[in-house]
Amino acid sequence: MDMKELEQQVRPMLIAGRGVEVEAMIRPLLASGTGPVTLWALLAQALRVQGRVLEAKPIQEMLVDALPGHLSTRFDLAETLLLLGEFDRGWREYAYRYSLAHTTRIERKVQRPRWDGRPIPGKTLLIHDEQGYGDTFQFMRMVAWAKEKSQANVILEINHETASLARRMKGFDALTLRGELPPYFDVHAEMMSLPMIMGLQLSQLPGEPMPYLSALPDRREHWRKRLESYKGLKVAFLWAGRPTHFNDANRSMGLEMLAPLAQDGVTLFSVQKGPKEEQALNPPLALGKHVVSLSPEIRDFEDTAAILMEVDLLISIDSSPVHLAGALGRPAWVMIPLLPDWRWLQNRDDTPWYPSVRLFRQTEWGQWGPVVDRVAKALAEFKAKKG
Repeated sequence: MDMKELEQQVRPMLIAGRGVEVEAMIRPLLASGTGPVTLWALLAQALRVQGRVLEAKPIQEMLVDALPGHLSTRFDLAETLLLLGEFDRGWREYAYRYSLAHTTRIERKVQRPRWDGRPIPGKTLLIHDEQGYGDTFQFMRMVAWAKEKSQANVILEINHETASLARRMKGFDALTLRGELPPYFDVHAEMMSLPMIMGLQLSQLPGEPMPYLSALPDRREHWRKRLESYKGLKVAFLWAGRPTHFNDANRSMGLEMLAPLAQDGVTLFSVQKGPKEEQALNPPLALGKHVVSLSPEIRDFEDTAAILMEVDLLISIDSSPVHLAGALGRPAWVMIPLLPDWRWLQNRDDTPWYPSVRLFRQTEWGQWGPVVDRVAKALAEFKAKKG
């Protein structure tokens, strides 16, 4: 079997989480300690999907040293370093995130220099969001930090969907919407480049102020009245992310898998949006009477924020409402896969990004059952404490 055939065979296996099998196929081919770069890259990925990220790191570092211009390899290393909490080099390598086939289309071509982190009193700094809604909610906190450090006039450019929440946040002088021509600025920074520019360390998280987002009082009043007739514990939940997300198959699940959450004295309010939201209108029999779908009534993130303020808890897969809950300081339990997104780190059930968020991790690839069982047990305990 030539290298191309081998790669074609193992790629689907890696996507399916069959890292043990792939490692067993590749290890003998690298027994001498040397071999083609492709084999080493496949071995590193086989280790990662087993959750053995620390073992994958030296292989990825070797690949970057051998192929410094291979930018997807550098980005893979960035994700590993950040997942391990090694922020210094991790943020630097993360700067290569727009050099991949699926990300070049969203890179902003800004004809101004990037801010380098030094004070620039009297100058104007444009900070612009760049990726998903969850990323924006997570890194909004750094806008105020950048203003303090830069001593600049700060313009925040942000997507339409999160702009109204951002307007109530401190730390900028003007706000403009993505797609509009921004006011004059001297330098710019992508929101997710601020950690690199400002040298963000784990010890600085979550930072102040916390929480840094708030819900509209009139929306809260609306949803308080909407939910007040439901007695007992009120739990918002969702089970699926955006289908176009590159890692969605790894992070999402089916609604039926959440059946253990159907407990007496608990109402489950679906805040699922997108193609899967209709599942909650006709839920599996095991969930039946416990599920109320709010999805058709949710117009925007302002509604989601207000709901999160009026329920006792959010239970979710890795999704933008999790980041919104964390930014609001609301309790959220997140079910995450064996190989999680880099921001959730490893081997901990909390997150430095959000003090109000608790993590429930897979221990085997693709196995959500044990995770949901642990969440269900914790939910019963939470309900008992609430009385």
